[in-house]
Amino acid sequence: MRKIIHCDCDCFYAAVEMRDDPSLRGIPLAVGGRADRRGVIATCNYEARAFGVHSAMATARAQKLCPGLTVISGNMAKYREVSRQIMAIYRAYTELIEPLSLDEAYLDVTASSRCQGSATRIAEEIRQRVRTEVGICVSAGVAPNRFLAKIASDWNKPDGLCVIRPDQVEAFVRALPVEKLHGVGAKTAERLHRMGVKTCEDLRAVGAEALASRFGRFGQRLWELAWGRDERPVRVSRERKSVSVEHTYAEDLADLAACLQRLPALIDELEGRYRRLARPAAVCGAVVKIKFADFTQTTAEQALSGRGDSNAEAALFARLAREAWHRGERPVRLMGVGFRLREIDDQASAEQLVLF
Repeated sequence: MRKIIHCDCDCFYAAVEMRDDPSLRGIPLAVGGRADRRGVIATCNYEARAFGVHSAMATARAQKLCPGLTVISGNMAKYREVSRQIMAIYRAYTELIEPLSLDEAYLDVTASSRCQGSATRIAEEIRQRVRTEVGICVSAGVAPNRFLAKIASDWNKPDGLCVIRPDQVEAFVRALPVEKLHGVGAKTAERLHRMGVKTCEDLRAVGAEALASRFGRFGQRLWELAWGRDERPVRVSRERKSVSVEHTYAEDLADLAACLQRLPALIDELEGRYRRLARPAAVCGAVVKIKFADFTQTTAEQALSGRGDSNAEAALFARLAREAWHRGERPVRLMGVGFRLREIDDQASAEQLVLF
């Protein structure tokens, strides 16, 4: 039986800012872009969340919900350094660490001898060390697999610890609302509710075949999760699947011509980001994303077998932008371009597997 810990820093960017500036504590605080530049909220503290503010919300909307909201632009270099400090603490307990972002990671402590091999005590000690040495709070979930550890870390937020022991899995999962399952968003939850499915116990009653017929491959995944099953390992080296850039414009792009005019700058930025990738990767697709002024969004994609010359790529992105824009034919607030990637250094990936 594996011992998996999911660690998630509470309102990470905001927590770092409150740590460094005591005057920001106890007031509604958000880190994000300016409202007059059509920015969005990256994260906010719990005082702001009490007003309904949340990440990915337009800053202007957040300030309407919470007129006293303090919004700061943040400092990514500082956040990366804090993240490195936290990851160093994790490495004192295991080398099997899968970072998901600067503030979130899975740890496999199955073979760890620290804290007499107790995953619960390891999680408690990690939380205490991050609080003492770094000055922010981490919520943690301990469970026999990734799926349950992720749910557990969110169970007692903020600054909480939730442990799901192997003998508790059955009762815990049986009563779990379907909204808690990975991949179940509002629309899928609504479909399930119309079927009379509210909990994992209800999912089990539907049956694997019926779920597969209604939801395809995802139906099989739902069936596995309904029984608390998740065999995915903690991956020390995560294959990067894409590289992209996007921009939210201070004023809506009125028409297709305006979108095409902004496209070359995005492509240039994408090229620079692709060149800075830490590991070599082959391009297997091109993507254009458009978010319209009403916040609806769409993407247009084209599979590729590799890079072409710059003129051909520019023409491809322009074609995809036209395809995406014509789906809405409305003013555009955000546009992005990206490459889908696949690993080309198979030997390096194979060497990482030895760690398991």
